[in-house]
Amino acid sequence: MAARRGVSNAPRNTAEGRRTGCQQLFGRSIRRIRIWRLSVRRLGVAISAAALAGLGGAPPAIAQPTYPIPDPDGFYWAPPDVGNFQPGDVIRSRPVAATGFPGATAWQLLYRSTNSAGDPIAAVTTVLLPVGGGLSRPLVSYQPAINSLGLQCAPSHSLFDGGMQEAPMLNVLLARGWAVAVPDHLGPTSAYGTARLGGMLTLDGIRAVKRFPPADLAGSPVGMTGYSGGGMATGFAAALAPEYAPELPIVGVAQGGVPVNIGKLAREVGQAPNRLFGLGFAAGMGLEREYPTQLAMERVLNPAGWALRDQVANACTSEIIAAGANKDFDDVFTGSVFDADANAIRVMDENSLETYSGVPRAPLYEWHGTNDHDVDPWLARDVMSRYCAAGTPVLLDLIPGADHNSAIFIGAPRAFSYLSDRFAGLPAPSNC
Repeated sequence: MAARRGVSNAPRNTAEGRRTGCQQLFGRSIRRIRIWRLSVRRLGVAISAAALAGLGGAPPAIAQPTYPIPDPDGFYWAPPDVGNFQPGDVIRSRPVAATGFPGATAWQLLYRSTNSAGDPIAAVTTVLLPVGGGLSRPLVSYQPAINSLGLQCAPSHSLFDGGMQEAPMLNVLLARGWAVAVPDHLGPTSAYGTARLGGMLTLDGIRAVKRFPPADLAGSPVGMTGYSGGGMATGFAAALAPEYAPELPIVGVAQGGVPVNIGKLAREVGQAPNRLFGLGFAAGMGLEREYPTQLAMERVLNPAGWALRDQVANACTSEIIAAGANKDFDDVFTGSVFDADANAIRVMDENSLETYSGVPRAPLYEWHGTNDHDVDPWLARDVMSRYCAAGTPVLLDLIPGADHNSAIFIGAPRAFSYLSDRFAGLPAPSNC
């Protein structure tokens, strides 16, 4: 990449007055979500701190992941004939109260998607329509960071019950007149850490919204955005789209603080006590849920590990952080945690953008703080260089002095302006 360390290459908004108004609204939203700093700080580190922990040797004949308690709301349940639907088909829908989004209309859609084993599953996305409805206006798929294992923590719940601290930010997008889709991108088992699954769920969620007549978004151009864990789902959606969903009119992607290799992160930071170790342990549980025949944490859990596993199996972010605070691998596992077998390596590679061969075709804005000690910005830069070499217009924005926590607040307004210019049909800037 042409971008140098410490040099910011922020996109400019061509409509200065609109940008000023958006920044003011964004500033008000930021003041409402300062509490989110705790949950996103060092997320990239924590999302894989335990992902390799139980991966040594051959898996047992019968793996027994700890799955979440089923959602009591029957709306979320897949019908017996889910396999008869095509990916992105709407299975059922319902209007919901748009609490926290003044003037907006909200719908939830249960749609068909596919899990990592190629089996049909059902997932939920929430679509928010600004005043005036759909009218084929721009559609943004927003992937929040979901650091949880319980189904009650999914965006379709947390958008409206105060659990998602990113939620007020969506009013910035609605104020621009854009429709917003927020998928439950961890899927029906809350498989935290499974980035490739998140990409497929994101793309099928967009398909569902565009196929849902009451939303009136069939002709809408599409943008995607997300930060940290949400950036992982966004990044995989972008990389998968040329083959998985080539028909979607994705005009731009804005992603920030993206952990591009979860295995490397685990090796770098998982061997010492970590205040957010619980998130990493939860990511290992999420990967096990999605790959039950390849991964089996139970083989290497010590009694404290079994207790932590039971404690967080249905937990949301704050509970997971508290339960695993300042633990490390030796506290919960037995044996070597890095003697990974071929199956484990394949799982890691399948969920890491650095090792995934797919390349986005849509223009991409990627932002990172240069002082991010949790998610390596230079490793992400190398991935962006590969995309550039393949012909994708990439704008890499390295924000001087920003860490993983602060970079979202600096980069998000730039990301929204970047998408605005793509919706306007302006040429995509690049510093390849």
